Amino acid sequence: MPSEVRHRVATDQAFPLVQLAGVLDRETAPEMRSALLDVLAGQPEAVVVDVTDLSLADPAAVGALRDLREETADWPAARLALADQHEPDRWRSTGWPVWPSTSEAFGALGRPYHDHRLALTLQPAVGAARRSRETITEACERWERSELAGSACIVVTEMVNNVVAHARTPMVVLLAARSEGLAVAVRDESAVVPSFTGAPAPTAYGGRGMLLIDSVATRWGSLPLAHGKVVWALLGAGKDAEDAMAAPNTR
Repeated sequence: MPSEVRHRVATDQAFPLVQLAGVLDRETAPEMRSALLDVLAGQPEAVVVDVTDLSLADPAAVGALRDLREETADWPAARLALADQHEPDRWRSTGWPVWPSTSEAFGALGRPYHDHRLALTLQPAVGAARRSRETITEACERWERSELAGSACIVVTEMVNNVVAHARTPMVVLLAARSEGLAVAVRDESAVVPSFTGAPAPTAYGGRGMLLIDSVATRWGSLPLAHGKVVWALLGAGKDAEDAMAAPNTR
C-alpha cells in the first residue's frame, strides 16, 4: 500500500500545533511540506510540530524539514520546534530545535505577542489597496513603527493592486512587527509568482511595481503554496531580526 502522512492542526494553544502521523519517505515528504507551509503562510510567531507518530521510512526525507526551515528563514521567520517523545535524535540534522514533548517545546518558545501581528482579508476590488494602507498606517502608529509606514504602504499598494489586476482572487494582507522593522505580505490564490529583472525601459508601460518594492524593502520574495502563494517584503529589519528569532538545538 502507498505510504501517507496525515496531519492535524490545533490552534487552542499559544502557537499552532501540527501533529503529523504516518510514514515519511520521498513520496510523502511533499505532502508534509505542503501541510506545514499552509500553516506558516498565516505568519504565525511560532509553530510546534509533533512528529512522535511519524515513522521515518527514508532517512533522506528529513531533508524536507531542513529545506523548509531554510526556505522560510526570511519570511515568516517563525520560531520552529519539533517534538518527539520516542526518538528525538533522528531529527537533529533538520536544524530544528527538538524537544521530548510538546509541553517542553511550548515552554521553550515562551509567550506569544499577538498584538504585533494582524491579518486583513480582502476581495480583489477597487478600494482594497486604500483599506490596506489605512490599516497599516494605524498599526505602525500603534507599534511605534511610524517611520516605516510610508514604505509599508508603497509595498502593500503594489502587492494588493497586483492581485486585483492579475490574480483576481480573495487575498489576505499580513503585517507583523519584527525587531525594529516590519514584515508585509499578501497571500492570494494564484500560483503565478512575480518576477523582477531590473528597471523597465523608460518607454515601457507598467512593470514598475516590483521595482518599487525592491527599492524600499530590505529583502522580498515569494513563497509558493499548494493553492496560491505569498509575496512578502521586509522593511527596516536586517539579518539580526532572524538571528534573534532563531533557537539552537537542545538536548
